[in-house]
Amino acid sequence: MTNPDLMREFPAADDAQVTLANWRTAPFNKWAFHHVRELVPSADIANDPERICHLSSAPIDFSGFAFEAMGTSFGLEAVLSATDTDGIVILHKGKIAFESYANGMDANTPHILMSVSKSILGILAGILVERGDLSLDQLVTSLIPEVAGTAYAGATLRDMLDMRVGIQFEENYGAHSGPIIDYRKAQNWDPLDIGETPTDLRQFFESLVETDGAHSNKFHYVSPNTDLLGWVIERASGRPYADLVSELLWQPMGASHSAYITVDRLGAPRCAGGFCATTRDLACLGQLISQGGLRDGDQIIPASWINDIFESGDAAAWDAGDFAEFFPDQPIHYRNKCYVLKGQAPMMFGVGVFGQNLFVDPINETVIAKFSSQKGALDHGYIDLTMRAVAALRKFIC
Repeated sequence: MTNPDLMREFPAADDAQVTLANWRTAPFNKWAFHHVRELVPSADIANDPERICHLSSAPIDFSGFAFEAMGTSFGLEAVLSATDTDGIVILHKGKIAFESYANGMDANTPHILMSVSKSILGILAGILVERGDLSLDQLVTSLIPEVAGTAYAGATLRDMLDMRVGIQFEENYGAHSGPIIDYRKAQNWDPLDIGETPTDLRQFFESLVETDGAHSNKFHYVSPNTDLLGWVIERASGRPYADLVSELLWQPMGASHSAYITVDRLGAPRCAGGFCATTRDLACLGQLISQGGLRDGDQIIPASWINDIFESGDAAAWDAGDFAEFFPDQPIHYRNKCYVLKGQAPMMFGVGVFGQNLFVDPINETVIAKFSSQKGALDHGYIDLTMRAVAALRKFIC
């Protein structure tokens, strides 16, 4: 259950008030992560009520499920509690094998995806490439000349999609000053200080002038890359990002509810982390990927793009990068804003801070959508426990 005092009265007491200043900290995130549009402006991503993909139920008995981690035996309920899970849907062969909610959520409640939002942009980019609206060899500056004087000069869309831009930016979630704080204020996620001039994402991109090596080199996780790609997509298509996601992905895949995405003060979408959707709809997206992008005879996501995600990432770039430490000794690559755990049954997955995940195992026909409200943004213990649980679940289900 969520803290019974949070946002229960009107007005809420000071120590129970969720605000722009505290919404990503515990315990306030247990309420905030599924009430985001009450805190941050957003743009709607409409579904189509006439094309809903109705998930049928085929429950699996998980009473015998258990695995060892950190010297402890975990069952399914125990691991959900230990990882502060708000909602989870497990699909097997396209049917709901398990579903659970906490902290005031239910099947109709949208929750923030954080950086799993990046994977959605990666899927949309593949659709646009197939349509001829984007070319991966294009320079970012050919579409956004406003950043010609920045570290993005010379970077291609492929570099951006694979997080291999040589830009100086530290993704330090515990920082209290510096560029990442400017970034949060520009995206409308942090309040301005008294007397501070409002900014926006497009202004912020122009401030990123320092380089960190050559492009196309190592994996370097920089969230602004994805927000800038949102601008690229809007300029190349002449359409708002939210409308494109709705038209090309959310409606045709059969989402049961409209989603939404946070925007800055001028309406620019937070493509790197602001997407909010129900747990079932995130699972539906995973199921579409598992089916090779095909639904009812319609090729929604190009099969070639999904194959590229699974097969074409650069393991050496990943190993040299700044996220490998969170997945020690795991054979991983990163491609088109998605992670891939390689092996006999490769698994594509998305990762968002505070415990947001989408796992897709096409060979074993298993999809896991998981939302959480963890205390830390990126915690080795939470990540390790989640990955061990997913590995055990894949074996148990199959």
